[in-house]
Amino acid sequence: MTDKTPSELIDQRIADLGDWRGDILAKVRGIIKDAVPDVVEEWKWRGVPTWYRDGMICTGETYKAAVKMTFAKGAKLDDPKKLFNSSLDGNVRRAIDFHEGDTVDEAALKALIKAAVALNRRE
Repeated sequence: MTDKTPSELIDQRIADLGDWRGDILAKVRGIIKDAVPDVVEEWKWRGVPTWYRDGMICTGETYKAAVKMTFAKGAKLDDPKKLFNSSLDGNVRRAIDFHEGDTVDEAALKALIKAAVALNRRE
């Protein structure tokens, strides 16, 4: 068991990655916090950063070749900028896989995050 808060554990994950994955995770986290200033950060499933506001918004999983941002109710979200590029066949979730060298469309991602929170509030 650790005495660290979920936010501190996420800080540690970003630092431990020490490469482009940490940079992307930090960038995504910043966009989430900017879009939802009162977001709640949690540390789930033995090491997955997870963000909540009126329900789960998304997770930020890190893999060798990708940072995966999985939206809990992504299948119900409008995605006009076509950010979702993974888990497209599911009935509930949708994900965005970021790979080394990818750029993050900050405005579109922020809009998607806000839409996820709005959906949480409605359901």
